Amino acid sequence: MPTTAPTSPFATMPAPGRDRLLTLAQQVCFPAGTRIFEKGGDADRFWVVRSGSVALETPVPGHRPAVVETLRPGDLLGCSWLFPPYTWQLGAEAQSDVRADEFDATIVRALSHADPGFGGALARLVAGIVVHRMQNARARSLGAHGPHGGGPYDGASHFLHASAAETGGRTGTLPPPGREGGRR
Repeated sequence: MPTTAPTSPFATMPAPGRDRLLTLAQQVCFPAGTRIFEKGGDADRFWVVRSGSVALETPVPGHRPAVVETLRPGDLLGCSWLFPPYTWQLGAEAQSDVRADEFDATIVRALSHADPGFGGALARLVAGIVVHRMQNARARSLGAHGPHGGGPYDGASHFLHASAAETGGRTGTLPPPGREGGRR
């Protein structure tokens, strides 16, 4: 049975539920470059990263997906399994060789329904992770675009910057949302 590392997302959960959950873990490996899941796919499992790193990504039409966050050992990979309609809201790709503990979402949801105390603790934990990630994404977005739509280029917003090759020799930055053509 996998044990909780000091960085385990489950470390703060009450021991009986946490121990029950950990008995369900299956160790898996993803070679670097593996697409772990795609936005819109069935969220039927989740993972705790044990080694390596995983990029959470959002699709950008006409470009490579934009990395929303990079997950490292101890991080929970996948939150959509807990919330209907149980479809991935982002994509994920192994940036390096990844070892992880995998959990079957259907079994964990059934366990949560059978034990409301455990289910509530798990829901609070996952919701807290979702809120934290949303706050981080918002902070990165404001850092990239500033509070009024302008700010330093940070690389995470590469899809907003047109290269010379993409614009027939013209370089520049696409206007921030709501300011197309210089209008407010």
